Amino acid sequence: MNDNITNTELKNRDLDVIWHPCTQMKDHETLPMIPIKKAHGVYLEDFEGNLYIDAISSWWVNMFGHTNKYINEKIKEQLDTLEHVILAGFTHKQVVLLSERLVKLTPEGLDKCFYSDNGSSAVEVALKMSYHAHLNDGNKEKTIFVSLTNSYHGETIGALSVGDVELYKDTYEPLLLETIQTSVPKDMSMDAAIKAAKEFEDLCVKEADKISAIIVEPLIQGAGSMHMYHPEFLVQIREISKRYNIHLIADEVMVGFGRTGELFACSKAKITPDFLVLSKGLTGGYLPLSVVLTSNDIYAKFYCDYAEHKAFLHSHSYTGNALACSAANATLDIFENDNIIEKNRVLAEYMGKKLEKFLTLNNVESIRQTGMVCAIDLKNYDAKLRMGLKVYQYGLKHGVLLRPLGNVIYFMPPYIITNAEIDKMMDTAFEAIKELPILVSLQTL
Repeated sequence: MNDNITNTELKNRDLDVIWHPCTQMKDHETLPMIPIKKAHGVYLEDFEGNLYIDAISSWWVNMFGHTNKYINEKIKEQLDTLEHVILAGFTHKQVVLLSERLVKLTPEGLDKCFYSDNGSSAVEVALKMSYHAHLNDGNKEKTIFVSLTNSYHGETIGALSVGDVELYKDTYEPLLLETIQTSVPKDMSMDAAIKAAKEFEDLCVKEADKISAIIVEPLIQGAGSMHMYHPEFLVQIREISKRYNIHLIADEVMVGFGRTGELFACSKAKITPDFLVLSKGLTGGYLPLSVVLTSNDIYAKFYCDYAEHKAFLHSHSYTGNALACSAANATLDIFENDNIIEKNRVLAEYMGKKLEKFLTLNNVESIRQTGMVCAIDLKNYDAKLRMGLKVYQYGLKHGVLLRPLGNVIYFMPPYIITNAEIDKMMDTAFEAIKELPILVSLQTL
């Protein structure tokens, strides 16, 4: 490829051949595509030398910055040894080491690791494994899954079925599994957590014989506008689900690996789910990999002679990929060697202080924070005005990648971000929001 390529040239070539995710492609008739040439630390750089702070960790995956020297070295070392091998009947050093470490680091009682390629696939694994475990116990009627209102768990058919964000789900409703939604706590208060847990228990009284599992995003609903709730909700639904022989699936695809102020969100509630789903930050943002951790008790329900047909027959071609596992092990090295969780708490405190300033803006409804995730609710602008898009465009013009969720502006940066970079990131968003009424009036002229 020509080293002298321009943003415009690559953008035009892209639009000729690529259909982008979560995008109305017609928008790109007026909304510029941003071609990225290289990246380092928190910065993305386009083909014309413009820099953008990656305030959303490239869709919540990047932990320790782009082209991290240590992770790069570990992947390069692995590349000369083994790139991939089938994980059925074979194994390799990286996947064994990673599994041992995850079992040690995750809540006590999660003893076995089952790998897949991405978050949605891992959710599918957990759903199937839950149903199949009940089936192997002789419970044929447990075919229904419960999820929370406003939830998001991915966009494959099973994962979409247990979600509740209309934008993603409505079109495909005729294709989806039968599920039940129970209310997410309405806010971050203890009272809201207790009330929502009571609603779940009322559901269990009526339907427990049919329910296989409840799946939740612990503490933060990502695509559900960064809605946050109190850890007590997790404590109570863990107790309720055990009492009614219903599995608890914790989808920590987004919140895992330090986003909430603990290595895993479930640790804030001091609970162990039956299934813990991890992806995104697992490899530091480098390569696709996901894992479902579960207990020896669940594992034992599938352990039998082949003729009994109880085995869990689920597979992906790149299960436990050696390169991805090497990236994951390098990521865990950084967590262990650099005291990341404590450093994150300091960064989160600084972000929280900066966040308070947004309440001085007339067009801000509310703010909230859990760990390294901050969110701002704009007041009720008409969705057709696309205020979030205007914030996104303003951010790009001023060197910050923000990707709002409708009228919710959020920050989820890599953990290596500095205070000065936080200032740039959050001050840019502040100015963008402050100018929104001006931008609207200009648009309507």
